[in-house]
Amino acid sequence: MLVGRSPEKTAAVAADLPGAWSHTVDLARLDDVRRLAAELTELPRIDVLVHNAGASFARRELTVDGHERTFQVDHLAPYLLTRLLEEPLRAAGARVVTTSSFMHWAGGARRGHLIDNTGPYLATRAYARAKWCNVLLTRELARRWAPEVTATCFDPGAVATSFGAASGGVTGLAFRTPLTAFMRTPAQGADTLVWLATAEEGWRNGRHHADRSPTWTAPSARDDVRARELWEVSARLVGLPG
Repeated sequence: MLVGRSPEKTAAVAADLPGAWSHTVDLARLDDVRRLAAELTELPRIDVLVHNAGASFARRELTVDGHERTFQVDHLAPYLLTRLLEEPLRAAGARVVTTSSFMHWAGGARRGHLIDNTGPYLATRAYARAKWCNVLLTRELARRWAPEVTATCFDPGAVATSFGAASGGVTGLAFRTPLTAFMRTPAQGADTLVWLATAEEGWRNGRHHADRSPTWTAPSARDDVRARELWEVSARLVGLPG
């Protein structure tokens, strides 16, 4: 099952994969995520759920749900989808794999202020905060849903795609210069993702990975108090019980 925002692009990719079919969803609309979850629960089983969608935006924008767009697309929407698929994920003993980034080191927040959108908007900071949430949520998901469900996240490295085209700051600049010639190919960037989804061993539940190995995370991303707080706050923002 392939999920994407563009019907044409998603269908084209699915057409190259034998037996695959596609669904479309706009993660900037939580009702779209709820619709997708309802469709996915009709599958016979879900063995792996991969959260690979992400974005960074040059200017601060609010979604129709009232949340800062980067935060919703990169964190809240994947959180909501995972929560809504809890039953089939547990039943299958599934893995949840999330694309994070080394940028999470710059995204930490104090306890009690995890969702703080005050102050001037900086695209790089908003992206780093969302990726920090990915790492922290992976830790909490692994704790809460063990042993039925395992959760991991990873840093794909700098990959030469159009990801940063709409970004501002240093991130956007890097993706619009000849520096892309020195970045990883999409296949190289996806290697650890595929490994986390399929490998029998080597990865660590609740951990962050890079190049097929567990890697260090920011100290604030290893804080169980913050992890529990993020889970509870995220649940409230999407209208679910903690």
